[in-house]
Amino acid sequence: MAFFVSFVRFVPFADLASGHVVMRCLLAAALLWPLGPALRAQGMQLPEPPGAGPSSAGAQAFSAELSITPWTRDDLEAWWAALRAMDGSPENLPPLLQPPTEPTAWRTVSLPDKKVREAGKNYGADPLYQMRWYRLRYAPADGQWPTSVAIYMPRLVTLAAAVLVKTEAGWRPVFDNQAGAREQWVRPLWAVFPAALTAKTASRQGEAIEVVIAVPVLRDSFYAVSSVWLGAREELEPLYNRRWAMQIGVPQATGLTLVVLGLFAMSLWLRRREEPAYLLFALASVAWLVRNLHYHLDMPHTPLGLDWFWWATHASLSWVMLLTILFALRFARQRHTLFERMLSVFVVVSSVLTMPQWDALSDTLVLQHLVNAVVAALATLFVAWLALRDGSRELMLIAAALLLGLALGVHDLVLLSGWAWPEHIYLMPFATLVIVATFLFAVQQRYVGALVQVEQLNQSQAARLAEQGAQLQAQHDKLREVERQQSLLVERQRLMQDMHDGLGSSLLSAMVAVEQGTMGQDTVVAVLRECVDDLRLVIDSLEPVGHDLVSLLATMRYRLGKRLQTGGLVLEWDVHDLPPLAWLEPPDALHVLRLLQEALSNVMKHACAQRVRMSTRHKGSYVEIRVEDDGDGFDISTAQLGRGLKSQQRRAKTLGGSIQIESSPGNGTRLSLRLPVTRALPPDKSS
Repeated sequence: MAFFVSFVRFVPFADLASGHVVMRCLLAAALLWPLGPALRAQGMQLPEPPGAGPSSAGAQAFSAELSITPWTRDDLEAWWAALRAMDGSPENLPPLLQPPTEPTAWRTVSLPDKKVREAGKNYGADPLYQMRWYRLRYAPADGQWPTSVAIYMPRLVTLAAAVLVKTEAGWRPVFDNQAGAREQWVRPLWAVFPAALTAKTASRQGEAIEVVIAVPVLRDSFYAVSSVWLGAREELEPLYNRRWAMQIGVPQATGLTLVVLGLFAMSLWLRRREEPAYLLFALASVAWLVRNLHYHLDMPHTPLGLDWFWWATHASLSWVMLLTILFALRFARQRHTLFERMLSVFVVVSSVLTMPQWDALSDTLVLQHLVNAVVAALATLFVAWLALRDGSRELMLIAAALLLGLALGVHDLVLLSGWAWPEHIYLMPFATLVIVATFLFAVQQRYVGALVQVEQLNQSQAARLAEQGAQLQAQHDKLREVERQQSLLVERQRLMQDMHDGLGSSLLSAMVAVEQGTMGQDTVVAVLRECVDDLRLVIDSLEPVGHDLVSLLATMRYRLGKRLQTGGLVLEWDVHDLPPLAWLEPPDALHVLRLLQEALSNVMKHACAQRVRMSTRHKGSYVEIRVEDDGDGFDISTAQLGRGLKSQQRRAKTLGGSIQIESSPGNGTRLSLRLPVTRALPPDKSS
């Protein structure tokens, strides 16, 4: 076990959190645990080298002379009062309170000296006491007295102990532990002799210091007195400091670390209420803090307060067991409600039955922890069986940690009862390291599992999105193809209708006239030229103009410019830039071209004009195209609307605009076509 403690102490914490080192550590502890009794006391004395003679760290005594004096409670109170009175006073102890002087009253005993703690023993309302005097003699092996001599004892489980040194004037106390009596069972004894005592002894060559360790105990009660170290202060102090660190410092540090992790677990649970394991770990850390309060707080000074303090610390160990088992079961595949309820009932009942008011005169501590150990062993075996059945790595690691914690708990029970290892230290505080490592591993596994789940979910979502995207793309392509076919069909129908109404009608009329002989050659040529111009307009309307009306007008000028010139007309071009018309599509472009073509044809056929002027203007919400000539003109009021003028008005309405004709005899004619820049509704295609 000493190997395990040393191993855990020096393994990096990051490796502990990974889980692999923890498994090797637990395996080593499980293999070495059966060898515990064979290791004896030296196995847990990490700071002290074995041996019983002088050494570089002073002399370790494995035997002493013992004398026992029966005392009453009054004698014990007088003893403690005398020690307090001698603090800084030259007076000596009363003769009745001094160690025996008869040689026959002393006998040699081996150290450590201990008596087993009986489970459930009743000491009565007026118990008896005894003073156990352990006498030792010390002199440096080389005869060279150190500047300061100290005494060090790894463990002392008795009432308030004192250390006496024999002088020429009598026995003088050099250490009185009444102030620290409540913590004496868990703290090593350390006292430094006054330099004046060692100086007087050093002046007398060949003499030794006679030291008595006075330890009062309840008669027929348990006690434990470890071996004694005597030597130079500078040589023994490192041993004492290391023992203090292992026995007090490490439990304090690990306990506070567990509290911090408990707060961290509580914060996780507040964010993820569906994970009760975090709440159980946080509660277990609180129970563990209560269990180790004696490492962090001064104990109460009243008997009643002290009884309730010890009840809270010892009963909390049962709650630590319960919460830890419940925490472990949260990693099983299914809940075991009946087992959890039975374990909870046991912890509640045991906590109530061990309250101080039931029987304050009986020592039930060993019995309480013995029952806890049996229940913890059964619960741990149940968790281990679940781990093997489910094959869960997390549960296996927690089960191994519980097994190790159980082994450490059994060790501390043996130490508490005095059955063996009187110089060992309590190992349950070191179980905190295993608990911390287990929790970190569990959190790490949950975190990694969550990441893997998120990655799998992301991959699944990506695959589904890709599949849906492919389906949407296929549907889009199919829809585009349908739209393209529909557009082609609509455009084909439009072209057929335009050619039937315009080009087809003109060709049919010309063919009938030629067959009947009523149309001359020049007329036929003019009709054919109009048909060619109409065909060109249809073709030009299909060219992409990018919603640019000016480009459309420029194309028309290119197509009709020669015809106008042949007809004796001079075209004045006054076209300015216009905003793009978003609604101008090929059907709309054809309507514009046909409307303007009709206006120019009327000028050439009927106006007898010399000039024709085409201009454009942007009027804000609409654009205006004007066709003006200097011909004869006509009276609008008396003129009848022919098919051509009606056709122009119908086309302008289809475009969402309007057409206006201004004319008078002798002043020419002006046609104004107004088109909107934006068109709210699409034009009526049927019209």
